[in-house]
Amino acid sequence: MLISEVVIEGLDGHPERERLELAAYGAMTVLPGTEVTRSELRNDLQAIYATGWFSDVRIQPVDSPLGVRLKVMVTPNPVLTRISLDPPDAKVPAKVVDDTFAGDIGKTLNLNTLQTRMQELQKWYGDQGYSLARVTGPGRVSPEGEVQLVVRQGTVEGVEVQFLTKDGSTTNDKGQTIRGKTRLWVITREISLRPGQVFNRRNLEEDLKRLYGTGLFSDVKVTLRPVPEDPGRVTIVLGIVEQSTGSLSGGLGYSQSQGVFGQVQLQDSNLLGRAWDVATSFTYGQFGGLADITFTDPWIKGDPYRTAIRIKAFVSRDVPQMFQSQNNGNIYTASEFYQAPGTNVAYNVNSTINPTLNGYNSVTAARAASESLGQNNSWFNYNGNTVVLQRIGANLQAVRPLNGGNPFKRVPWSLVVGLSGQQVTPMNFSGQIQPYGVSTNGFDPTGSFVPTNDVICIAYNCANHNQLLGVRVAATMNTLNDPRNPTRGNFISLGTEQFISVGPDSPTFNRLRASFTHYIPVKWLKLYKGCRPKPGQTEDCKQALAFQVSAGSNVGSLPTYEAFCLGGGNSVRGYYDCDLGVGRSFGEATLEYRFPLFSIVSGELFVDGGTTFGSQANVPGNPGALLLKPGQGFSVGTGLIVTTPVGPLRLEVASQDFTGQWRFNLGVGWKF
Repeated sequence: MLISEVVIEGLDGHPERERLELAAYGAMTVLPGTEVTRSELRNDLQAIYATGWFSDVRIQPVDSPLGVRLKVMVTPNPVLTRISLDPPDAKVPAKVVDDTFAGDIGKTLNLNTLQTRMQELQKWYGDQGYSLARVTGPGRVSPEGEVQLVVRQGTVEGVEVQFLTKDGSTTNDKGQTIRGKTRLWVITREISLRPGQVFNRRNLEEDLKRLYGTGLFSDVKVTLRPVPEDPGRVTIVLGIVEQSTGSLSGGLGYSQSQGVFGQVQLQDSNLLGRAWDVATSFTYGQFGGLADITFTDPWIKGDPYRTAIRIKAFVSRDVPQMFQSQNNGNIYTASEFYQAPGTNVAYNVNSTINPTLNGYNSVTAARAASESLGQNNSWFNYNGNTVVLQRIGANLQAVRPLNGGNPFKRVPWSLVVGLSGQQVTPMNFSGQIQPYGVSTNGFDPTGSFVPTNDVICIAYNCANHNQLLGVRVAATMNTLNDPRNPTRGNFISLGTEQFISVGPDSPTFNRLRASFTHYIPVKWLKLYKGCRPKPGQTEDCKQALAFQVSAGSNVGSLPTYEAFCLGGGNSVRGYYDCDLGVGRSFGEATLEYRFPLFSIVSGELFVDGGTTFGSQANVPGNPGALLLKPGQGFSVGTGLIVTTPVGPLRLEVASQDFTGQWRFNLGVGWKF
């Protein structure tokens, strides 16, 4: 047929008439003066529909003297006034919907544009982790211009646990279903997604991190199984591969307080399948030993706050470094001491160089002989061994994140509450009780007498035993970006421990401690190739400027052995352990620059400083002054940190002030 004219009808009075007419004309291939077939007219009909502007399109040919007049009758879509979602409580916020369609409200609805906007909503769901959500529609378009979109968000039907072999099979060689050791609730309590909740990939990824973080599983496989009768719901199937949680380990090491030591540990980190960690260890070294048993429940069952508890019982013998120095003498043991009024020199009962010209086997005998001669002398029974402290006790500690009852919420602050009790006994290496100590710096050349001030009490009240009962409350804040080698964030620790007297030889005092650590990422040195990535490569350059400030103070009847020690690999590194000072109070600060050298080797430059704030004289017996410890100082040094399978190993060299004296330090892990 020959087309003489093409007319668009149905747009009279429409606010966007011209725009829609142009859209319709532009979609057609039929032009006046051309001959067309019915097939070509059907194609044009479909093309006009495809513009997305019209809800109905009809083409009617009408004969005319000049040929066929083609009437295209269209019904435009309504003007878009509102977008609604089904269900109304869909996860996407109303603001996101409003912003997505802001440019379309008040204009004629275009179904093509609508599909584009729906894809934008679909992308929002995907970006937020709702990977099963689907936006479809429109489900309904009202004459008033309200469009309803259907959102199938994808909900969780439940969580199912399957135990697998290392090969991924659910059955063993005999065809029997694998039965795991771990209780099901230990696994499912780490899953935040609950039946009826909208599935979220991000939440599931965090759940898997928590499962791996328990240390109980070598692999966790996830399968999403659709529910046949409801395709919009899925069951999360967890394929769990358990790993061995029992271990027997041993090793050798060295520390200044214990010398060369060996350690054996027996541990099960999944006792009874309840994620309970029970460990017993025995350490024995040149200068001491330790035996303990520890029970840890990382999450009390049913507690919404994720509270953890730890119970430890121990017996130890160690050499307290506050009674030793590297180059300025030591404080050695004495079993008895008597100070006569008005005297300032005490005599060794084991020597004949004294006013009585005789030696004695006890202070009591020496005092009796001295008084029988009308003499007023002070005496001590010098044993001459290194001071050893034996501690027998137990402690209980509870840690609760301040998560408001949401166990899956990451929060920086945690609260720590603890209770401890122990009996402390001063002795020598033979196990003989030695409640006194004598500074070797005060001896005369023959070793027969010392100033009375050089004989001090090792224990509180010069007793054979002290009982310490303490209650501890602390809070920590952690925003570090990496628990092992952070480059950004803060760590704050605030704590107080109150010791309560339970007898005449049980002191009452309070210990306060606080520390603040701050990391700043920097890119000063680019020695490691990971700091110089090529295009398309990911940067691997853990480099930071780290600060730490810590301080503490003791208030009350302080036992000498509970004073603060300054100096050592985890203090001011240019000084040996406790060689800088022994104080009732202390303050320390460290500035450290860390940078990578090779894939497993990092370097560090640091400055440490510490002070007792002049409180050495306030420690009973003043062991710091007796051993000529300066009480304040600093160190400048450098070091290498090597990453090994057992953790980072630290080799450092640091100065004592600017004296030219240097100390090498070997440690495990970063200082902080």
